[in-house]
Amino acid sequence: MDVENKIIESVKTLRDKVSGRLQQTELPFVVYAVVFFTMFVLWRYSEYEELAMDFFVELGGAAFTLFIVDMLLVRSKAKRWKLVRDELNYVIARLVNRTRDGIATRVFNFNPRIDPSLSHEEYFAELREKRGDFLNKLVTLDDKKLAKALNEVELFSDSSYDYFNEKADEVWNILNVKYSDYFHPELVTHLISLHLNLKDLCGSIRQFKKGSRFTDQSETFKNIGRQGAAVTIKKIVELLNILKNEGFSEPPALSSEDFTEPDGLKQ
Repeated sequence: MDVENKIIESVKTLRDKVSGRLQQTELPFVVYAVVFFTMFVLWRYSEYEELAMDFFVELGGAAFTLFIVDMLLVRSKAKRWKLVRDELNYVIARLVNRTRDGIATRVFNFNPRIDPSLSHEEYFAELREKRGDFLNKLVTLDDKKLAKALNEVELFSDSSYDYFNEKADEVWNILNVKYSDYFHPELVTHLISLHLNLKDLCGSIRQFKKGSRFTDQSETFKNIGRQGAAVTIKKIVELLNILKNEGFSEPPALSSEDFTEPDGLKQ
């Protein structure tokens, strides 16, 4: 049974995991420490045995009440998290999916040949599969080859700067929602890294665009921007691939059947 549990735990993705803080007590440990220390002092050192016993019983009842209340608070917290967990996971998954599409399309002009006679669902499934293979291949390229594959006209434009800056802000907003404390630490690490690298990509776009402003050093600025973008994009794709493998990548719904009701809202 222990082996089976370990196997089940090992196949869990970050989408299934939560922070240990979700099960943490709502009452500070010092509260329990003071209560039990006072009980010990009354039991061990009091010269008034009857009065000490009365206080001992009262404190014991208070400690028991605090324990029960604390358990109820923890259960309530877990229930509230369950109601919003699926929605937050979906928000992250859609953001990852949109960013993967933005990287493939804007940065590399990804436009695969797919049979147009397929149904919308089949077309979209094949598109996602081909895009996944394309992004997986990108991370195997060295920086120079990746830099040559960049669609510079589209990437180093104002619209791309605004797009990736917006995506970075979306990631940061997710990290600052009320329930983000309950995200698994590994997920938080990936999201912070994604935010920072998206901002760095914006910085590389700015560097490249300086080449148009300072014509005497045009190639220097463009090379700096080009090299920085290649390095950063590779890191971004690696993070997006990790998040996808952890269950965080979903396409937009194409029918009402694609919408699933969160477990916590089912009757």
